[in-house]
Amino acid sequence: MGDEREMTRRIVVVGGGAAGMGAAGAAKGTDPSAEVIVFTGYEDAAYSPCGIPYVHGREIASFESLFMATKQQYVDQGIDIRYETTVASIDVKAKTVTTTDGTVERYDSLVLATGFDYADPDVPNSDLGGIYYVKNIRQAMEWDKVLDTVKTAVVDEATPLGAEMVTALAHRGIETHLVDPAPWAMSSATDPDIMEPVQESWIEMGAKLHFNTKVTGFVGDGGKLREVTTSQGGIQADLVVVATKKVPNVELATAAGLKTGMSGGLIVDGRMRTSVSGLYAAGDCTEIPHGVSNVPIQGLSGSHAYAQGKVAGVNAAGGTREYQAVYVPWGMVAGKWMIGGVSFSETLATALGVPFVVGNAQGISRARYYPDVKPVKVKLLAEPEHLRLIGAQLVGGEGIKERADFLAMAVRTGITINDLATMENVYSPPIGALNEPISLAAQNALSKLGK
Repeated sequence: MGDEREMTRRIVVVGGGAAGMGAAGAAKGTDPSAEVIVFTGYEDAAYSPCGIPYVHGREIASFESLFMATKQQYVDQGIDIRYETTVASIDVKAKTVTTTDGTVERYDSLVLATGFDYADPDVPNSDLGGIYYVKNIRQAMEWDKVLDTVKTAVVDEATPLGAEMVTALAHRGIETHLVDPAPWAMSSATDPDIMEPVQESWIEMGAKLHFNTKVTGFVGDGGKLREVTTSQGGIQADLVVVATKKVPNVELATAAGLKTGMSGGLIVDGRMRTSVSGLYAAGDCTEIPHGVSNVPIQGLSGSHAYAQGKVAGVNAAGGTREYQAVYVPWGMVAGKWMIGGVSFSETLATALGVPFVVGNAQGISRARYYPDVKPVKVKLLAEPEHLRLIGAQLVGGEGIKERADFLAMAVRTGITINDLATMENVYSPPIGALNEPISLAAQNALSKLGK
């Protein structure tokens, strides 16, 4: 009988976010005898960075509520987390990782969950004090104290995080300027008619919107930010939130010879295996095929990262699990509205040359006579030949998340706008109107086609 240590599977995970901790937990669940080691450069693991803007905006009372487990709970699960420890290199032949302090650890399977970085603003003086990247919860706790002293802030780019931070800072009573090079917010995922009510609500909240405008530099006094220069002039500011596009953090992986794809993320198969045997990857450092276009995409949500991590962890521990192509249901609160969608917007479909027919409807979330009834606008995109749903966008006061989830399954399973036009729906005055807005939008599309 061999040495027990040689028989015990050793799984190393690099990254302590949703993907990394999803992988660690799934690996331990698949092979309880496995030795699971997680390296994270941060002081903590498994908290929700997605909640940080809502603490800044005072919708959530404390940062502590964003932690999903205590450090002791991970110890009790048998997961060895090495905090504030950065992996500097991977030796794929020796099957080892080396940390910046020179520690070498062997692995049988390695899961890379190295996440993302914000795209470099690439402007002068980006090292000034007063420039905030929303990511690390301990840093966020310190920045939250700084916000008490901030009178004017700039949000650089209207990405989803940027939209959340505009809302949060305005809630905080800070004069907030949004600067974005596109004609409207979140332009890569949305259409202008969907974002119009959001932008109007930001203005009502006191925010100032600078579209078709690019940040060109930061100016400071004594190492501290004083002004943000833009293509349309300067903005006096005490703080800038850099909310640029998420780019995959793959430097460690590419140095080890792993292949990246057209989005810059690591190429993985359905089992989250990379181009190197024994190495898996999950989360924002990877790219995943889009279910309609088959184009690889990167930088999805925390739920995607967690699910990918679980797939990687199961397979790294000797199990078998597949991850599917994605259709990307999304939703968020921006300004005074909820917005959401699935797959393509009109703008994105047009840019990609994807043909479509469109249906629109303005509906309501509850019976018209029920108190606090909210508007719900739905836009549906379908491919012209068979009328299968390929995308949707929504804006309203409630019920957006549930509709986005449903419509993502509709796209995934090939449901047509004919199906949606005649769908059954819940009718109950407090929770659902007589006419479901999704069905109305499908009927609108059919009427345009003369059907």
